Amino acid sequence: MRYCDVIVDNNTDATDVLYTYSTELEDIRPGQKVIVPFTIHNKNTEGCVARVLDRPPEGVKRFKQIREIVPGTELSEEAVQTALWMRDRFLCRYIEAVRCFLPVSEVKRKSKDPFADLEPAPSAPKALTAPQAEALAQIRRALEERENRIFLLHGVTGSGKTEVYLQAMQSVVASGRQGIIMVPEISLTPQLVSRFMSRFGKGSVAVLHSKLTPAQRAEQYRRIQSGEVSLVIGARSAVFAPVKSLGLVVMDEEHETSYKSDKSPKYDTLELAEKRAKHYGAPIVLGSATPSVTDFYRSESGLFTRLTLPERYNSNPLPKAEIVDMTAEVKAGNRSLFSKKLAEGISECLAQKKQVILFLNRRGYSSYVSCRECGHTVRCPECGIAMTYHRAEGSMICHYCGRKQTAPAVCPQCGSKVIGRFGAGTEQVEEKVRELFPDASAARLDLDTIKKKGQLEAALAAFEKGKTDILIGTQLVAKGLDFAGVGLVGVISADVTLNVPDFRSAERTFQLVTQAAGRAGRGDAPGRVIIQTYSPDAAALQFAARHDYEGFYRREIELRRKASYPPFSDIYQLVVQDPDEQTAFDSAKRCAVWLRKKLPESVHVLGPAPGVLIKESGMFRYQILIKSPAGGRRITSLAIRGLRETYAKQKKVAQLLTVDINPFSFL
Repeated sequence: MRYCDVIVDNNTDATDVLYTYSTELEDIRPGQKVIVPFTIHNKNTEGCVARVLDRPPEGVKRFKQIREIVPGTELSEEAVQTALWMRDRFLCRYIEAVRCFLPVSEVKRKSKDPFADLEPAPSAPKALTAPQAEALAQIRRALEERENRIFLLHGVTGSGKTEVYLQAMQSVVASGRQGIIMVPEISLTPQLVSRFMSRFGKGSVAVLHSKLTPAQRAEQYRRIQSGEVSLVIGARSAVFAPVKSLGLVVMDEEHETSYKSDKSPKYDTLELAEKRAKHYGAPIVLGSATPSVTDFYRSESGLFTRLTLPERYNSNPLPKAEIVDMTAEVKAGNRSLFSKKLAEGISECLAQKKQVILFLNRRGYSSYVSCRECGHTVRCPECGIAMTYHRAEGSMICHYCGRKQTAPAVCPQCGSKVIGRFGAGTEQVEEKVRELFPDASAARLDLDTIKKKGQLEAALAAFEKGKTDILIGTQLVAKGLDFAGVGLVGVISADVTLNVPDFRSAERTFQLVTQAAGRAGRGDAPGRVIIQTYSPDAAALQFAARHDYEGFYRREIELRRKASYPPFSDIYQLVVQDPDEQTAFDSAKRCAVWLRKKLPESVHVLGPAPGVLIKESGMFRYQILIKSPAGGRRITSLAIRGLRETYAKQKKVAQLLTVDINPFSFL
């Protein structure tokens, strides 16, 4: 007789424990799916074997017995251990972690190959520049020695990071191991898939992302698990790929916020990649022109090895960037979305038969109050974060500390009455483009225009072939796209990300503007970038215009150090939700009081404060923020686990309590 700790497929806090069952099955092992009797009615319920024990736990004499092993999908022992680790690291439930490693329920019908129509021409390795060759040599040494090192490949836009990935993966394939390559957006997947299939062949590449059908996803999992493919490409979910022998993990555009899950389990993809790669003795390569401040700090501290590509592959200079002060445009009588310089620049570009990209980040839907005369933005005097306007209350609220104040009728800086909510969308930009440039072919690329399958690929293909003159879009056009014909990039409003209520707002602005600018001048001729803003003196924009990452980093890391923001702390966001607003607030308040009693004084508990989206899907939302100094993560996580268990038993908390560690959005 043996015993098994089983994770039962029942997603509630009350059942988030390991249940011990007895078994006489000889071939049982961790990772197998089993049927067990569950609840007082002994209902047949699926579960996953977490551990196999030779002896029963002390003090327990009677056990229910496992009924059968379910054939089919089975997790590796490494995947099971990672799932158990995830529960403690990300404060999720056991079953939520296990489900991440499973494709879907068994799918019987045959799936269509998502890249059946893609027939990439074979390509040979390109000659490398000296910095590329040095970076590749260091990565290959780690591969050969099976060192679990983390490399930060810091290369300017167009410096040839992808070629380094390709040649590093050739070494992985030659060694008989498997590699995982991740990109932050599904929009970037087809371009990268095409490049890797050209180099390695279609049969060697599997693809994983959220747009696959259940049947397609199950088929891709089968191919990976069987060892049929050597390379896995996808968005963040590819980190869970069922590889047999992991040789290398690549995270392209490593700074992107989409590598942090916003649904439970709210995992950090890099932390998961580190955990899995350590088991296999595999290195990790993080690539970016604008690394996250936290990861660059890690490379400064020696935790990561930094590799640098300082110049573009074709030796072209980085595009010339100009900042346009939109307050001056308003004073001159121009209230258009386009400054005079941008309108003229578009005309010149079209006359030269070059293409234009116009970028406007829609994540700025979180409204802020800004003066059109002097550019002043209302900020919290305690936190220095842009305050959010709540129309229902007619007040400004800081979503870090909960401070409230009346929305100003006039600018507190210059006294101007031209003050109000700021914002313009890509649809409005498209209308203006068609009005000003009726002879140009324009297209809009955002979440509203790519709802149907194939629309994104078609839009990008049309632009690549020169059928589209002006491409208007959100972050979809700012990341990773490589088009030789782009002569001008216009950033319509850099203030949108600069004033979101987040301590990373300057970092996000610098990254987005730099990434958008990097789409220009990738062909034979140098490009041009025009950045429109009501805050022309903002440090993030000044550094972005100069392509000065290190200058921006030095300034930002000191601000983080003084304010004790990451990487000098961990920020926990607890959100309490309930259909009744008073219940949500009271529950959040009780949680905050409980945590202040349990945590040491060095851990700061802020709030509760109303969420930026105070009401969502019929639920009122209140949040608590915890600032835990570096090194204190374990004690803080244990306290929060205790909070959840206590209130789940007493049933005094609201309907839903969620926890996110170091979130990239506080909405």
